[in-house]
Amino acid sequence: MCGIVAYIGPKDIPSVILVGLERLSYRGYDSSGISVMSNNDITTWKKSGKLFNLSNVFKTLNVNAQLGIGHTRWATHGVPNEINAHPHLCPNKKVSIVHNGIIENYASLKKDLQNKGHIFRSETDSEVIAHLIDHYFVDSLEDAVRRACKDLEGSYGLVAISEQDPNKIVAIRNGSPLIVGLGKQDNYLASDINAIINHTKDIMFLEDDECVILTENTVTVTDLSGNTLNKETQHIAWSPEDAEKGGYEHFMLKEIYEQPTVIRSILSKHINDNKINFKHLNLDKRSLSKIGRFIIQACGTSWHAGLIAKYWIEKFARIPTEVDISSEFRYRHLLSSGNEAVIGISQSGETADTLACIREAKSKFFKVFSFVNVKNSSIDRESDGVIYTHSGPEIGVASTKNYLAQLLNIYLFSLYFGFSKKTVSDSELAGRLDELSQLPDLIEKCLQLNDQLKVIAKKYASSRDFIFIGRGVNYPTALEGALKLKEISYIHSTGYPAGELKHGPIALIDANMPIVCLCPQSDTYDKMISNIQEVKARDGKLIIIASEGDDSFNDMSEDIIYIPKCSQDLTPMLSVIPLQLLSYHISIELGCNVDQPRNLAKSVTVE
Repeated sequence: MCGIVAYIGPKDIPSVILVGLERLSYRGYDSSGISVMSNNDITTWKKSGKLFNLSNVFKTLNVNAQLGIGHTRWATHGVPNEINAHPHLCPNKKVSIVHNGIIENYASLKKDLQNKGHIFRSETDSEVIAHLIDHYFVDSLEDAVRRACKDLEGSYGLVAISEQDPNKIVAIRNGSPLIVGLGKQDNYLASDINAIINHTKDIMFLEDDECVILTENTVTVTDLSGNTLNKETQHIAWSPEDAEKGGYEHFMLKEIYEQPTVIRSILSKHINDNKINFKHLNLDKRSLSKIGRFIIQACGTSWHAGLIAKYWIEKFARIPTEVDISSEFRYRHLLSSGNEAVIGISQSGETADTLACIREAKSKFFKVFSFVNVKNSSIDRESDGVIYTHSGPEIGVASTKNYLAQLLNIYLFSLYFGFSKKTVSDSELAGRLDELSQLPDLIEKCLQLNDQLKVIAKKYASSRDFIFIGRGVNYPTALEGALKLKEISYIHSTGYPAGELKHGPIALIDANMPIVCLCPQSDTYDKMISNIQEVKARDGKLIIIASEGDDSFNDMSEDIIYIPKCSQDLTPMLSVIPLQLLSYHISIELGCNVDQPRNLAKSVTVE
């Protein structure tokens, strides 16, 4: 969840680390800190709050250092203050560490170390690691780190430096991502490519239980026993500009407006000669035809994409499909008859619960396929087959363009699977793909609703609660709209299947309650009309998403948002656009931090 940057080389150490941390601030932003090695002495600065509090410290300092480590924190153990901020040091301050993850047995380790005379300063689980490394130090930092990690239970992306071994940085991972960036006379470490992409595009991805030792001119990777490993270096095509705002006020708005371009790119990658191709699915048609059940698991926005996937897979491929939230899925007693497959969905490819589910499924011999955006992420590497969502870097914490990219890729997969099984005919596939070719233009029309949504946002920004309702394939869209609003505006909002109103939620409706109703043309249209009438009869404030040309709502609400006409299967990809814009503008009206909402981080890499 938190962000890590480390650097060894001749460049200005604090500058490299601070810029890297700024690029990772979407991962955590309640405190930050830096330790540097200067003349074989460690000096540490830590500040609570936003990163600029730490940056201000260095405006009047001239730091001459040989290496450094930095961290931006999203609090798990301990309140967000300077004491709990990383880096953490051992009592004699000779070892400094930064850590992502959770140490599950820290309490027993801490008690044991306290019995040996160690004095702890923070409330965090992470501090125990610095004490352990100091306890085990004999000859080299890497040996001490490896020995300390053998005592740890839980997840960690860990980076350490020591005054007793002052010319190296040592890092190790278990369940929390770390990457190595290779320079010409310098080297880098980070928890995300964004932090170092402006310095190097030559990247090495660490696997679990791999330890890396960096000097200015060397990179050595070992296992936990100290045996040297041969690691492949990969060249990343992203440019630093891919992660910049490009003139937009916020990353979220930029990413909303990038969606037509993302959709065009995905279509060009996966459709050739009126056929759908997935290069990395690693599943031939014969094996595909043997699958008799899909179990989808994901978290948050990706879970909403999974709920829509259920509709599409069952419609086009005629395969029973279940959808689970990853944090619950992993505790099920999975039963298999031998023909099921698990599908994981994750933007980062590092979502802790989703990754744990994949590992659980593979341990029970399920085939695992995943939709991920980040190549070479843990979920990518551990899946039997993968479909890359190709949304590019997404910086805003509230997912927008990646959600749409997930939906399109899942829709294509459903058609691909159905066509392979002959439940989708040649003519139906051709018709569906022809309609998809128009999707980017339809999304651009949705983006033209921006000014209308600004007005609606101003009207309802003072509301304390929202309800979002939909039916069928747009019920998950209601969940997604509610999630976006609560994420970035802190307004309590809930999504419901419209048919469930009478089972409890209707009691909440009064003249102060805005109800966002997803009612494009679909098989459930008439039912939705009835539900909207129920809301109107109780004086609820109606905000209606409808299909262009539908005048049925003119006497029901002043706030009708028309999306372009399309088949009902594409409506989730259009109706979510105005919901993204509505949430964005309400957040702006309330003065909230759109890109870095409180208590949230982009990738949930701890359970």
